[in-house]
Amino acid sequence: MNIKRNIIFSLESRKKNGIPVIENVPIRMRVVYAGNRIEFTTGYRIDLAKWDADKQHVKNGCTNKLKQTASEINTDLNDYSTTIQNIFKEFEVLEVVPEPMELKEAFNRKYKKNQEKEESKENTSTITFFSAFDEFVKECGTQNNWTESTYKKFKTVKNHLMKFDENITFESLDEPRLTEYVNYLRNKKDFRNSSIEKQLKFVKWFLRWSIRKGYNENNAFDTFKPKLKTTQKKVIFLTADELTKLREYSVPETKKYLDRVRDIFLFCCFSGLRYSDVFNLKRTDIKDNHIEVTTIKTADSLIIELNNHSKAILDKYKDIHFENNKALPVITTQKVNDYLKELGELAGIDEPIRETYYKGNKRIDEVTPKYALLSTHAGRRTFICNALSLGIPAQVVMKWTGHSDYKAMKPYIDIADATKVNAMDKFNQL
Repeated sequence: MNIKRNIIFSLESRKKNGIPVIENVPIRMRVVYAGNRIEFTTGYRIDLAKWDADKQHVKNGCTNKLKQTASEINTDLNDYSTTIQNIFKEFEVLEVVPEPMELKEAFNRKYKKNQEKEESKENTSTITFFSAFDEFVKECGTQNNWTESTYKKFKTVKNHLMKFDENITFESLDEPRLTEYVNYLRNKKDFRNSSIEKQLKFVKWFLRWSIRKGYNENNAFDTFKPKLKTTQKKVIFLTADELTKLREYSVPETKKYLDRVRDIFLFCCFSGLRYSDVFNLKRTDIKDNHIEVTTIKTADSLIIELNNHSKAILDKYKDIHFENNKALPVITTQKVNDYLKELGELAGIDEPIRETYYKGNKRIDEVTPKYALLSTHAGRRTFICNALSLGIPAQVVMKWTGHSDYKAMKPYIDIADATKVNAMDKFNQL
């Protein structure tokens, strides 16, 4: 059996900014046989002017940037050709036409080291900043089981970077350029310092990943730590009195849609669940005196005992059918947040809340009625703050909420510390 084949050495056709590359161009080996064409990297590069296209060799007396001589390169090219010919002869003895992958694997077994090294260099040199960003999102999203909201956050990060500079490169992100990006977020996007910190955190995560992948050699971001004044974010929750006020408020007949919104919010306040988990709660998750859920955000398996308030809400809807076997009449988070503000205003949840934040060095104080700051997450915060204020140990609360360490609980514990004075009075009863 005779397998017709043609082995060709040539320079790879490349362009940079639309202009053909003529220096330090990779030498490729092309094998054509039985209607198949396979490209191999040789591990060598040479300038176009030093390549003899007719003889398919480096011109005598020439060297490349690594000071490899024409004799050295041409000897290896001949060796590659001989190796391929021998592999074909082995298949001819077996009277088998090799599949392209079989041929490539047989060749790579001998030249694996050079092959991988060259291909790694090529991938690094051709990948762009934003194609690397897309790969980062895909890889890290899969590995870390990102939620839809996390994907949206990184889509926003990419959009900000593209609007800042659609031609951005890894090499260009030195400290002055990173400072320009911070100024862009502050001045053009009107971001608070806390928001800028979050954006930088996400960008640095990507840049660290790009270095590990070999796409980036610029680590200027590691030492880039701009001074951004920030304050701890205010924890918005309902006190026990406000919770009672909301529960006992009589919703007008013209606004009965707020009844269900109140029930869902109160369920968060008395169970500690995130709204995403309430939204996903099924009737099968409800047991006699507790609920069993695997959280959406962290995939924690939680058992949360029911109290009179949370149980009453579930009982109210137990005979009403909702699609997908949902336990409660949930709607989109955005709609709930809008309705909660309306409900809070009607119920008189209007304590003035002062929020302090910074834009650059400028301190800004805003006073807002509490109802305007209500959101679904205020329900979970209300549960935690009131549980701690009631004297329930933090480690018990953490079992219900799924918090894994005290760092995340600290803001709530600080709030509960305000009840210490009342707690100390109990000693007077002894």
